[in-house]
Amino acid sequence: MKILITKDTMSEIYLDAVRIRQKVFVQEQGVPASLEIDKNEAYSVHFVLYIDKKPAATVRLLPLDDQTFKLQRMAVLKEYRGKKLGAAIIVEAETFARQQKFTKIELGAQLSAEKFYQKLGYTAYGEIFQDAEIDHVHMKKEL
Repeated sequence: MKILITKDTMSEIYLDAVRIRQKVFVQEQGVPASLEIDKNEAYSVHFVLYIDKKPAATVRLLPLDDQTFKLQRMAVLKEYRGKKLGAAIIVEAETFARQQKFTKIELGAQLSAEKFYQKLGYTAYGEIFQDAEIDHVHMKKEL
């Protein structure tokens, strides 16, 4: 397992992230492609986890201010699920955030993933909301 990080939206790492997100969000979950790629791509830090040099999972961190990152676009390809890769890539993103002196991570979790994030120390707050017609809950973690 290897996790690579990029801010370069022209890099192969970023393109691997987009390919994973396309399969998981657009093809599996029916999220419109026009919503999946957004104006924040160039402002985000993109992480891709590789197994045997093949992209398997991705997540991005979008800085909200100088203390808070928003964790977004967390996806694991179907054939790699159940292997704790989602947790591994989030731990790597949290380590990166701490190294950059950030103190908090926020996210909008699909309701089906709420327990996954709770196991990683995230706390839900606020009302359930819809994003791409999917129910989500706000979550946060102090680093």
